[in-house]
Amino acid sequence: MVGRHVRSYNHLEGDVRRRKLFSFQKLFLRIDKNGKVNGTKSKDDPFSLLEIKSVRVGVVAIKGLSSSYYLAINKKGDLYGSKDYGIDCKLKERIEENGYNTYASAEWRNKKRPMFVGLSANGKPMRGKKTRRKNTATHFLPIAV
Repeated sequence: MVGRHVRSYNHLEGDVRRRKLFSFQKLFLRIDKNGKVNGTKSKDDPFSLLEIKSVRVGVVAIKGLSSSYYLAINKKGDLYGSKDYGIDCKLKERIEENGYNTYASAEWRNKKRPMFVGLSANGKPMRGKKTRRKNTATHFLPIAV
């Protein structure tokens, strides 16, 4: 392996983007002042303003700017807002074929399947165990703000 060029992606770490995550269901992901995660139709909701920060290559932390809660998914697959950045807050960001992004727990899996951040059509957070990559309920468009 002599002379093999090792790529360094340090420039991607710590990158911070301000975004709203617009779901395929036409809802903005929001984390309210109590750490409750859901979706809203209102494009002016201050709790839908998010900060997406790279922690490792392909892994991000998503934080609500108004609430200061991190988007988290626990071992059971429940979505919630966490005041402190921890193991539940590491999300794998992936751009899907349709141009939307999916966010899966970097830590927890359900029967070896990834658990995704998802919103139902009425804006309720979906349990990670019920989510699939192909399900559009887990597809989000990051919109620059």
